[in-house]
Amino acid sequence: TVSHVPVMDLNSDLGEGFGAWSLGDDDAMLEVVTSANVACGFHAGDPGIMRRVCAKAAALEVTIGAQVGYRDLAGFGRRPIGIAPAELTDETIYQLAALDGFARVAGSRVRYVKPHGALYNTVVTDSGQASALVEAVVRYDSSLAVLGLPGSEFLRIAEEAGLATVREAFADRGYTAEGHLVDRRLPGALVTDPELVAARSVRIATTGEADTADGGSVAIEARSLCVHGDTPGAGELARAVRTALAAAGVRVEPFVR
Repeated sequence: TVSHVPVMDLNSDLGEGFGAWSLGDDDAMLEVVTSANVACGFHAGDPGIMRRVCAKAAALEVTIGAQVGYRDLAGFGRRPIGIAPAELTDETIYQLAALDGFARVAGSRVRYVKPHGALYNTVVTDSGQASALVEAVVRYDSSLAVLGLPGSEFLRIAEEAGLATVREAFADRGYTAEGHLVDRRLPGALVTDPELVAARSVRIATTGEADTADGGSVAIEARSLCVHGDTPGAGELARAVRTALAAAGVRVEPFVR
């Protein structure tokens, strides 16, 4: 009999500095993760950062994904915006093309799309914005995969449109009983203890379940695990997760190359 070896991708939000402001340790994270969600200049990132992160990712054979967000540098893309769907489609294509340019200069290309922050949360339930996001990906390059929350409108609509969809779980974020992320303003939203984050990751990868903030558990079917690059000690967290997954017999590799 062939034993089932679980396979998991490790992704992280990178390139989130802007101008003179730096955020997270992109170089340290790129040594550990298998996929990089790179900010495209709307919620964070600038041309220099995009070029640098893409070059390093390409050199380390880390898969490059476009992390598209609302046009909200001051709010880091974490404030919901009631943008018209057609405008959201255009702004997403704009971001995608910008990052893809730097990925191509580095000898690679963008292979998937993941929404950021408030946009990520909005397209879980808002079918109008989710459809606008999907339309942008389909019109730009329908061979791109999309990364999102299991059970979201975004992934459902993307699947209907024929896009490759990838479900993700969060190693360092609290879950509600419904399988949604705990609001960042509430206690239990962030998990920062490396041992705890590693144990949660192994549980998700091997059993398809995650602990909830209220002490229960919820089914989470995922092919990719997100470790946030801006969490304090993110490099250490990511290494702890990767080491624990390998020790548990989980193969760590990107969902798309």
